[in-house]
Amino acid sequence: MSLAGKNILITGAAKRIGHYLALAVSQAGANVFIHYHRSKEEAIQLQSRIFAQGREAFLIQADLNEPYQVIGIIKEIPRSKPLFALINNASIFENLNWRDTDLSAWERHLKINLTAPFLLSQAFALSIPPGHEGRIINILDWRALRPGADHLPYSISKAGLAALTRSLALALAPHITVNGLALGAILPPSDGSMDDRLLQFVPSNRWATLEEVGQAILFLLEGPTYITGEIINLDGGRHLV
Repeated sequence: MSLAGKNILITGAAKRIGHYLALAVSQAGANVFIHYHRSKEEAIQLQSRIFAQGREAFLIQADLNEPYQVIGIIKEIPRSKPLFALINNASIFENLNWRDTDLSAWERHLKINLTAPFLLSQAFALSIPPGHEGRIINILDWRALRPGADHLPYSISKAGLAALTRSLALALAPHITVNGLALGAILPPSDGSMDDRLLQFVPSNRWATLEEVGQAILFLLEGPTYITGEIINLDGGRHLV
């Protein structure tokens, strides 16, 4: 399937992996709806880069911590530009164990990492015109399938998103596929450095490249519609250890 002329919404697209995903799909021919929260300058710069590639790009600002703003994201997309795909990329990642996790942190992770993807997926599915197909991709983490004691609210919210991926794959079939991409050592945390000690448990013994992330996303967007409910681990085998 070609992405030429298709419209894709990516949450948290202004920075880091979301930024690269936007460039990857636009290079494949898609138009991009760039969601951002506070990173307006970065979103504008990304929009300019996509324009330079000959594709269209649109900015949508919303705080995913506020459900009413989440619901409004799909409503901002013109009917003349129906979405083909939704990539739920935005998330927060805080290093909190069970003792450090207060109610505010717990609710913040659930709202942004789980509730927002559900609300967006629900609105996206309702927006698909009759007879058309769509695709949803949820960006996960290898921790989603093997939660540990660290990063507690993050891991639990991503585990919930993994369950949501499979549940929606059943509920939205056959016209909408829903898959997940569980990432490992791709980029260092926004509050950390590229510490190669993280690779001691990665069988591939290296960091992934952003090009590999783009290849995986394009496979899920362009590949067989017979694949749904799958979670692909792009983690160098980390989930096996």
